[in-house]
Formats: sequence, structure tokens, C-alpha cells
Amino acid sequence: MKDKSVVDKLNSIEEYERTPVPSSKLKGLRSFLGMYAGEHTAGTEFVIGPLFVAHGVSIGALFSGLIVGNILAVLSWAYITSPIATGVRETLYFKLEKICGRKLVVIYNLVNGMMFCFLAGSMMAVSATAVGIPFNIAMPELGDWLPTGPGWIITVFAVGSVMTLVAMLGYEQVSKFANVAAPWMILVFIAAAFAALPELGITSLDDFWAVADAKIWTGIPAEGQSKFTFWHVMFFAWFCNMAMHIGMADMSILRYAKKWQYGFSSATGIFLGHFVAWIASGILCAAAAGAIAPGPIAYSAAGTAGAICVIVAGWTTANPTIYRAGLAIQGIMPKVRRWKVTLVVGLITTLAACFPALVMMLLDFVALYGLVLMPMGAVIFIDYYILPKLKLKQNYAEHKGLGFYWAPAFTWFATLALCLILNMTLGIEIFFLGLPGWFLAASFYIVASRLMQQKSATQLQSAP
Repeated sequence: MKDKSVVDKLNSIEEYERTPVPSSKLKGLRSFLGMYAGEHTAGTEFVIGPLFVAHGVSIGALFSGLIVGNILAVLSWAYITSPIATGVRETLYFKLEKICGRKLVVIYNLVNGMMFCFLAGSMMAVSATAVGIPFNIAMPELGDWLPTGPGWIITVFAVGSVMTLVAMLGYEQVSKFANVAAPWMILVFIAAAFAALPELGITSLDDFWAVADAKIWTGIPAEGQSKFTFWHVMFFAWFCNMAMHIGMADMSILRYAKKWQYGFSSATGIFLGHFVAWIASGILCAAAAGAIAPGPIAYSAAGTAGAICVIVAGWTTANPTIYRAGLAIQGIMPKVRRWKVTLVVGLITTLAACFPALVMMLLDFVALYGLVLMPMGAVIFIDYYILPKLKLKQNYAEHKGLGFYWAPAFTWFATLALCLILNMTLGIEIFFLGLPGWFLAASFYIVASRLMQQKSATQLQSAP
């Protein structure tokens, strides 16, 4: 009877996957401040900061690149994602189904859902590096791609089970958890970094820049790592969440916002997580002589509080990511309850988390994942703002009853193909492809929509 009541309770959770969020369910600013602060003050910040150190970023390039890139990221959420999300109040997946047709969205949802699974898997792995400390689990290092042993796999599965259970309970529980965890996490990040500064010879604010230049962000990459500049840092800071803002994945979150201006609430996560936390974790990495595993790094600087912070930081980011992945896959199987889909997604995510390659190649994976999903964000932007001004139909697949609309399909595939050509022939790194890729996608969709809608109109006029 008890199990049945739990299932009934899960079945009763309404997430409005195929209807606009009603006004009675809209959330205030506080929910989004906590959500973004929790999601972006994450376990992955313990990895990204050290990877910048390993790639030889200079201190000037780090600070200037983070400031400019993070401002651009917040503006992208506020002026691109949030107005559309609060305008339609639908999930990304249901909106795309209206534009692209169900068959194309099935492909997109599958790609999107798997990308989210791998991203959440990297966060689970980060938490596992802290959970494994008391058990002396062998931690992955910079060159490790495969599981380091049975202890590592058992730890990852324990962490993944708890994270999946919370995500199954829906956005309400995810938001509550993030609100509780976010305030003290950033304090632990900062405290751990301050605790490590004397080990590096920094005992006053006046010492910071010169010592950090000489011992932390030296401008010299580790052996086997490529050299990063201001442009790498700026574009990574802007586009590390490209799938969320200009890729429009956060429509699924911001559709609950009472006002579009709540998109600016992303600044809490971006400047605490992608500025303070990245700098703090870089300091911790240097103090730990270049070690990468987040759990031991935080534990060595802040003791048990540092290890707990890594666990919770990974958790608060993995939770909404598993939730998004569940929504993506649920879009393929709309008759299956979301919590059941999230359970399967959590299992896939946990399996992926067993492989440390997700953590050690995190910068490249994050850039790739944003790039792959970005073209469909451009499609939504153009469909919402530009097509009506060109007297073309919005939501064309829904309007014509199409299962597969070729205009967005051509846009997606052609944009990625051109980005691949630019990468392979001109050697343009993946971090720099997002910006030209967005304008390519926008241009392709406008041209393809005009051609296909005009062709359809001509066929109708010539029909007997």
C-alpha cells in the first residue's frame, strides 16, 4: 500500500509538459535567484577552474575574460531566452514540436537528452570524488578516461541514486533544494580558497596579483595541454551554457517566471559560480600542486566542510540537468509519466558518470554540447521575432500538420556541417564556433522558411 501511495503521489505531479504554465503556478524572483545560484555554483566549478590553470591562462586574461564573457552570458539569458519563455510559457520541446514537427523533435530530444545525461554525469562524478574520500577510493587524475576501480563505480551509483530520486520529485523539489544549498556553498568555496592562500605565499591583498601571476595563473600550460588566451576564457564563459540561453533550453525553467526580467537572476549563478568559484578552485588547484580531483582538493583546504560542499555542489547542478534530460526524453514518449522517464535518465547518467573522461575533458565537452544544440535556439528566436515581420507563418509544422519540417532540419544539419568544416579546414577551435554558428543558423532558417512557405503557397494556388 505504501509503494502504491508513492506512485500515486509521483503520478499527481503536474509539470505542464504540453500546456502553458498557468498563472497560478508562476514563481517569484527568489526561486530563480536560488535556482541559478545553486546550479552554477556547482561541482563542475571545482574542475573548470583547475583546467584553466592547466591550460596556462594568465591572470590578466582570466579576470578580463571572465568579466566580459559572464556579462554577455547574463544578457543572453535576459534578452534572448527569458522574453520568449515568459511569452509562450511552454517547454523548449513542445515549442520546437510546433515549429519543426514531431519527427524532427524526436531526433532533437534524443540528442538533447543524451547531452544532458553526460553533463549531469560529470557532476555526479565530481560529487563522487568527495564521497569516496573516507573510503580511500582511488581518485581519477588528469589523464584518466576509464573507471579507476570497483570502489569508484559503487560510489558513483550511490550518489546517482540519491540525485535521481530528487529529480523525480519535479521542479518544485529541485528549486527548494537549490535554495537551501546555494547560500553556504559559495561561502565554503571562498573560505577554502582563503585558507589555501597562505600556502602559496599570499598573506595580504597587496600580494595577491603578483604571487597569483607567478604561482597560479602563470601563463604556462601543463605538459600536453593547449595554451588558452583571453579569447578562450571570454568565449568559454559566454558559451559554456550556450545550450541554456541562446540554445533556449532554459525556456523550460523560465516559463515559470512572473516577469521576463527574471532572466537577469542568472547573474547570481554566473558571477558567484563562473567568477568567484572558478577563481577559488584555481587557487585550490595551485595549492594542491596541480591536482584535479575536486573532492580531495576541497578537503585538503577546508576539511569536511570542503568535501560536503563538493558533494552538494555537484548535486545542485545535476538535479536540474537530470530534470531537463527527463523532459527532453519525455517529449519523445509523452504518454509515459515524467518521473518514470527521469528514473531511466538517472540510470543512464549514473552509468556515464563512471567514466572520468567526462570530467577531464569537461571544457571541450561543454563547448561541443552547446554548439550541437545552439542552431535550434536560433530557429526558435527567428520563428518568434523575425518570421511575423517577414509575413511568414510561425509554428509552421503545427499550422500545416507536418511531422517533419525541412526548414529547421536543414538549418540544424547545415549549421553543424559548416562548423565542422570551419574546425577541420581552418583550424578554428570549438570555443569560437558558437557566435558565427548562431548567425549562420539564423540566416539559414530565414532563407529556408521563405523558400518552403512560398513553395507551399504556390502549390496551393496552382492546385485544381
